[in-house]
Amino acid sequence: MLFNSIDFAIFLPIVFLLYWFVTSKYLKLQNLFIVAASYLFYGWWDWRFLSLILFSTIVDYFVGRGLFNEKNKTKRKLLLWTSILVNLGFLGFFKYYNFFLDNFTTAFSFFGTEIKANSLNIILPVGISFYTFQTLSYSIDVYKRKLEPTTDFIAFSAFVSFFPQLVAGPIERATNLLPQFYKKRTFDYSKAVDGLRQILWGLFKKIVIADNCAEYANQIFNNSSDYSGSTLALGALFFTFQIYGDFSGYSDIAIGTSRLFGFNIMRNFAFPYFSRDIAEFWRRWHISLSTWFRDYLYIPLGGSH
Repeated sequence: MLFNSIDFAIFLPIVFLLYWFVTSKYLKLQNLFIVAASYLFYGWWDWRFLSLILFSTIVDYFVGRGLFNEKNKTKRKLLLWTSILVNLGFLGFFKYYNFFLDNFTTAFSFFGTEIKANSLNIILPVGISFYTFQTLSYSIDVYKRKLEPTTDFIAFSAFVSFFPQLVAGPIERATNLLPQFYKKRTFDYSKAVDGLRQILWGLFKKIVIADNCAEYANQIFNNSSDYSGSTLALGALFFTFQIYGDFSGYSDIAIGTSRLFGFNIMRNFAFPYFSRDIAEFWRRWHISLSTWFRDYLYIPLGGSH
């Protein structure tokens, strides 16, 4: 289900009304409703991939419980690697299986050896990178004892599958989003209005800016041999605004939708095209992803030294 679709325009107000006027008296019921709405939102595209989210949720929930109770360092590392291999295994298989298979067979063909390998007709699950990194952050933070593991499976399921940021981010940390599922949420009119404003701003970026720029960019690049260098440069400019409008527009809609339901999630874009240099650009572009790699990959591998 896309944010700029009629389906979502019908889905959102129905979920909003049921969330605040039917389930708001009981926190567990409210969280369970978020899980159900999130699974409906994701399964609307292809219900078969719900099993991936559910399996990832179950694995990381029990890994977290195991990490908390286990004192042996070797066993704790084994539990962490279980989470890493399961999550990255799914991500790698769905995203890169055919890529590596094709390159493997091509490499052997250079030496005169033909290898017949059938590529699988693999559909890439929408948003798999986002919820994979999100669940990994939970397991890693519990392993480092920065976070106590949850004993509430429903709240954890809601954290993993939270529909506003499930398919396009931002990638939330468990230390920020998960505790918000433990607290009773009350409707805040000013927060809801602010959320609606951000949703409208995100839709403007996506529909008015990105989609219109895409038409011109596609027209120029699909017929690149017919245009001069200056026109191709103009096409690149249109593409620049298209990709920013797409990414930041979806992030704004996700942040605004979260506010409608009483949640605060992180900012994902901070005017990156006004950066002074490339380093600052990457600090402002897709902030949740760049900071995730910084905190969970770059620094642990010694990059800060």
